[in-house]
Amino acid sequence: MHDDSLCQCLQWLAQASGNRRTRAALTEGLPLRGGQLTPSLLPRAAERAGMRARLVRQPLARLNGRWLPCILLLQGNRACVLEYLDSSTGEARVRVPELGMEVQTLTWDELQDDYAGVVAYCRPLLQLGEVAAEEAASSDSGHWFWSVIRGNRRIYRDVLLASLCVNLFALALPLFVMNVYDRVVPNQTTSTLWVLAAGVGIVIVADLVLRMLRGWFIELAAGRADNRLSARLMERVLGMRLEHMPTSIGALAGSIQGFESVRAFCGSMVVTALIDLPFFLLFLLIILIIAPLMAVPVVVGALLLLLYALSVQQQMRRLADVSGQASAQRTAGVIESLSCLPLLKSLNATGRMQRQWEQATRFLSGTGSRQRLLGTSVSMGAAWVQQTVAVSMIIIGVYLVIDGQMSQGALIAAYMLSSRAMAPVSQTAALLTQYHQAASALNMLDEVMETPQERSPGQQSISHEGLRGEIEFSNVSFTYPGEERAALNGISLRIKAGEKIGIIGAAGSGKSTLEKLILGLYRPTQGSVLLDGLNQTQLDPAEVRRSIGYLPQDLQLINGSVYDNVTLGMDDVEPHQLQQAVRVSGLDTLIGPEADGWSRQVGEQGLSLSGGQRQTLALARAVLMDAPVLLLDEPASAMDSMMEQHICRQLKEHCQDKTLLLITHRTSLLQLVDRLVVMDKGKILADGPKQTVLDALAQGRVKRAAA
Repeated sequence: MHDDSLCQCLQWLAQASGNRRTRAALTEGLPLRGGQLTPSLLPRAAERAGMRARLVRQPLARLNGRWLPCILLLQGNRACVLEYLDSSTGEARVRVPELGMEVQTLTWDELQDDYAGVVAYCRPLLQLGEVAAEEAASSDSGHWFWSVIRGNRRIYRDVLLASLCVNLFALALPLFVMNVYDRVVPNQTTSTLWVLAAGVGIVIVADLVLRMLRGWFIELAAGRADNRLSARLMERVLGMRLEHMPTSIGALAGSIQGFESVRAFCGSMVVTALIDLPFFLLFLLIILIIAPLMAVPVVVGALLLLLYALSVQQQMRRLADVSGQASAQRTAGVIESLSCLPLLKSLNATGRMQRQWEQATRFLSGTGSRQRLLGTSVSMGAAWVQQTVAVSMIIIGVYLVIDGQMSQGALIAAYMLSSRAMAPVSQTAALLTQYHQAASALNMLDEVMETPQERSPGQQSISHEGLRGEIEFSNVSFTYPGEERAALNGISLRIKAGEKIGIIGAAGSGKSTLEKLILGLYRPTQGSVLLDGLNQTQLDPAEVRRSIGYLPQDLQLINGSVYDNVTLGMDDVEPHQLQQAVRVSGLDTLIGPEADGWSRQVGEQGLSLSGGQRQTLALARAVLMDAPVLLLDEPASAMDSMMEQHICRQLKEHCQDKTLLLITHRTSLLQLVDRLVVMDKGKILADGPKQTVLDALAQGRVKRAAA
């Protein structure tokens, strides 16, 4: 059993609630640390088990007995399930993973000494149908972005309270100046001056502290939201069904990069401006109390500024949409150029990519300049309006002072309040120029977040650990998105556990599509794929893929060491498993006898290795899984004859008790199989014992499928 006590506790709770799950189904795709589930990841893993988990830091004496059983975090990164706790008798019953989840009775003191102070309360979610669950999730949590922002409402409540105090404190300095000019100076009462100065000094210090706290709280909320949103976004991208994946990887990457624009727009400046904007009315009210006529320039200036900012919104929206699409296309070109750089150089085609880059850059430069000019015009307009309002207030104030309708102190106070009132209006006008770029990026992210997922809310999966390897296609047809011709057309095929089957056919006959459907990378357009008699859609994708050792024709390696690539996707690898993978695949020719052979770097996409070495490494990865099904697509196409013979000998021994599906054009590899399937244009032309099918092909009795 895998040494992950927290995951084992969650598995036990899931099974107790009627939702049995394997470890792979709970943890696949999560950023495990050291191959183990962490407390911060527990709520996300619990969702896959149809449960909601909540972590609470709580003393043992205050545990909620109505929510038992629950998971207790113990010292030493361990966990246990608490089933019963009686504080009066000091008795506790727990299930400890180290003891096979058997019930153990502990005393209060024993449990208290081992308790780490954190409890995870887990409760089953309401089981709904897939469509109903999607609707319930949508209505319950709301928009993927705004629901996370709303989750920090307690922090924003404190920010709002701090902003209220800060804006009230902003009244202190104008009132201080007004009283000094109107009462202290005429009466020469310096004692009153120092009393007022002491009071305003306290207010200034409090204002500084509150501003710092407000900024800290805003950044705290932004950091929490950023972590959750980034994790949710990447999880949706990695969990999307491939048939709904955008055709351009670069465009998808551009959409993901748009998250930076959204995050920047929702930063501290925006939050501060939006919170301070309503206090414009407060400052305007104080000005009205001092002298109603003095409020006219403030109102007119604010209206003019906002009207101008709103007048350029349509043009800003159009420029933001166009520049967002062009930026995504340019990103797509960059990714394509970097991934195909050796090919472009060998064909002298770098000039074409350079031309596309420069054209996109010129276009983006033009649209960016127009956006910046509009934004600058709003900023300059805001500065002009503020200056005009200030001059207008001084002029009006002078006449009011001369007429005896207000004092000099009131004039200065009204002037200071007007500057404070116009500040959030100017900030809001400037933010309106950035809004559409963030809104355009958010719309593109919405499309990414709304793509159908492999694991849908409300989807019930059957836990079936240890598949035997029986595969059946029942009248399966499949058409790739955007294509008119079916890649598979009415395929019916049954593969018994332990069978050795070869699949041959011309290019484009549907062989690779067949393997992708077996892996669950795509879902059939019609018909069903059964594994051990169960519809594949009823099984968790992680369980399906853990049961299949896969070697694709298009080899893909990550930038890392040989060990990183061989053990990719596996958390716990035993030395004997590595030895077996090396022996079967012939990987020893790559790593050699040196101790640092496993540390050898393969480079980006394995470019530092030859084709045969990459294929050997990928074969070792497939063998290492020790899965009941081995799915090999051209496993020796890049190998020499000696290595091919070695692979055949080793695979024949290794696959004795496994189901083998071999896709190949090499007749020399057919010695590994007993049964042969011939495909053409998405149909099965022949299926039977190997020699019978080969004889039929040689005699021309197998005709090509009609178009």
